[in-house]
Amino acid sequence: MIAHLTVTTRGKGLHEFTRDLQETVSGSGIQEGLCTVMVQHTSASLTIQENADPSARRDLEAWMERHVPEGDPHFTHTFEGPDDMPSHIWAALTATTLSIPIERGRLALGTWQGVYLWEHRTRGSRRRCVVHIGA
Repeated sequence: MIAHLTVTTRGKGLHEFTRDLQETVSGSGIQEGLCTVMVQHTSASLTIQENADPSARRDLEAWMERHVPEGDPHFTHTFEGPDDMPSHIWAALTATTLSIPIERGRLALGTWQGVYLWEHRTRGSRRRCVVHIGA
């Protein structure tokens, strides 16, 4: 089964969409299998991250900001602004596809794990994800 999810972001940062993804899995009727998610953008990525303590997400975001900052004078790909090239580097360093096992009709995530779209652009956006669910 193929489905599409749109994640609306308010700007740079981690945006959890575990609930929407789980609803898609539940609606498929698949009890055991694999859920593969791919973001169809080059300036956003996907990650599984702690969803209990927001400081874990803030620290991860701050670490990336320090290592790949906006406005680096060495970047030439700046057509869409100072966040243009950093957003592509962030996507290259992270993941654009995730695969999550399905057990008993549920995503087999750990207790404190959530699925996030990581928006790398300063402005908000509507990010499209393709979801493949198979037995």
